[in-house]
Amino acid sequence: MGALATAAELHISLNLLFPGSGRTKKGSSVICQQRKASIPDMKSKPLRSIEVREIRDKCRKWAWKGQYSINFFVSDSESRPPLLLVHGFGASIPHWRRNIATLSQNYTVYAIDLLGFGASDKPKGFAYTMEAWAELILDFLHEVIQKPTVLIGNSVGSLACVIAASESRQTLVRGLVLLNCAGGMNNKAIVDDWRIKLLLPLLLLIDFLLKQRVIASTIFERVKQRDTLKNILLSVYGDKDSVDEELVEIIRGPANDEGALDAFVSIVTGPPGPSPVKLLPRISCPVLVLWGDQDPFTPIDGPVGKYFSSLPSQLSNVRLYMLEGVGHCPHDDKPDLVHGNLLPWLADVTA
Repeated sequence: MGALATAAELHISLNLLFPGSGRTKKGSSVICQQRKASIPDMKSKPLRSIEVREIRDKCRKWAWKGQYSINFFVSDSESRPPLLLVHGFGASIPHWRRNIATLSQNYTVYAIDLLGFGASDKPKGFAYTMEAWAELILDFLHEVIQKPTVLIGNSVGSLACVIAASESRQTLVRGLVLLNCAGGMNNKAIVDDWRIKLLLPLLLLIDFLLKQRVIASTIFERVKQRDTLKNILLSVYGDKDSVDEELVEIIRGPANDEGALDAFVSIVTGPPGPSPVKLLPRISCPVLVLWGDQDPFTPIDGPVGKYFSSLPSQLSNVRLYMLEGVGHCPHDDKPDLVHGNLLPWLADVTA
């Protein structure tokens, strides 16, 4: 059982923050039709982080479908063009701590905790799917923001935004920003990578074991320990100094909530959801793809990364920038590099 538990912990660790990965060897090269990330304009206002306490103080609640409490943030001014920030698997609104202040200078910034994460409800027995999160995003746009909005997502949050944009009939979604987009809700999405095919029987066995509550609870308790979480984060951040204790607590805190274990198991063992490969050709709004080249979980030479790197040559509405020395969470890893490419694009899209 010890070896199996170790394998299960590895599988869960991969899915905790970074699902749908298609992990491959680092270091191999790929030739892409893309633009290198530009250096930020240092004449712009200094970047700063917003305090996590301040973010939480400004959060509000919205009743989705009249029964689920959804936590969301909105910046002070609601008269500017709106942006909606959607976090990745295991994260929450404070993961945008290094972006909100800069983006709020010219935009109304909304951020949302997806159902099952952060301070949003974690309902018992809920079957989590990518489609449900996309529906939540669309309903939030329709009921709360009520204006055409640029969606900005990371990892599985990016995929939820892609699904939402593909179903919005282009009226609610003004633009789409994808930060190291996931290929699915979990690793079962990447069936065309030989490594995943080789491990698939083991992954399916682990999924079965995770549905045994005693086993799932034991593994989950190990995964959410501070040292375990910090090691996971260090492995996927290019700038190791960005992995501070505050970040560890941003991830760890909600994992202690009632319902967090059930949400975790449902997401890890559930269906991977729609593939971005099939959805992106349906989207006509402007799309900005920002990709950290040091991401070990959605590497640019993996199936998902290769697809996204080819998009600028296939779709005229897509722009891609590779971010050198950046991992899976570019917005928190090296926010200045993200802002240097994001802000000019936003200015064009919202003009």
